[in-house]
Amino acid sequence: MVSIESLPYPRREGRVDPNDVAATVRRAADGDRLAWDTLVEAFTPYLFALVSTFRLGQADTAEVVQTTWLRLVEHLDAIKQPEAVGGWLATTARREALRLLRTRGREQLTGDVDIVTDPPPIGPSDPEQHAIDADRRRLLRRAFGRLPDNCQVLLHLLAIGVLSYAEIAAQLEMPIGSIGPTRGRCLDRLRRLVTELGVGA
Repeated sequence: MVSIESLPYPRREGRVDPNDVAATVRRAADGDRLAWDTLVEAFTPYLFALVSTFRLGQADTAEVVQTTWLRLVEHLDAIKQPEAVGGWLATTARREALRLLRTRGREQLTGDVDIVTDPPPIGPSDPEQHAIDADRRRLLRRAFGRLPDNCQVLLHLLAIGVLSYAEIAAQLEMPIGSIGPTRGRCLDRLRRLVTELGVGA
């Protein structure tokens, strides 16, 4: 597999010259297919490793990586710092992964909002109660969907329960000490939205 380290350009002090990467990006922008293939082969494993930390699943991870490359195609001519294309790709991949998580958050309310749910009923199923519960879950999803994006993503990542606070802080680019207070504020806001929608009525 081709890597940036093996690009056929001069290197300085054992490190890849950023100008070498920039030159490859510029050639790709000019339509050089070999340069584009070099970038894809060099950065795709890194992108898969990065996106996999979001625990999206294999298909969703592949979708995020593919979308990230599509974004680069769309903006290749506008990249202001082609030597930093790796950072650009990483930032874009994180944003795409978080966007997908937000979508998942709107589709299904996460376990972090158990503050507004009731224990499952004991005994035979009641059709009327089932309908009430279904409507209540719909309103809960609506309340969750009205939260700011940062709250939806944070609550989702916390609810998944597979990432440490340090990993979440890194993914969301926020101080680790602010995760708890931010979570509290997000849940308070969710409670208010729930009350406004009359979910608990």
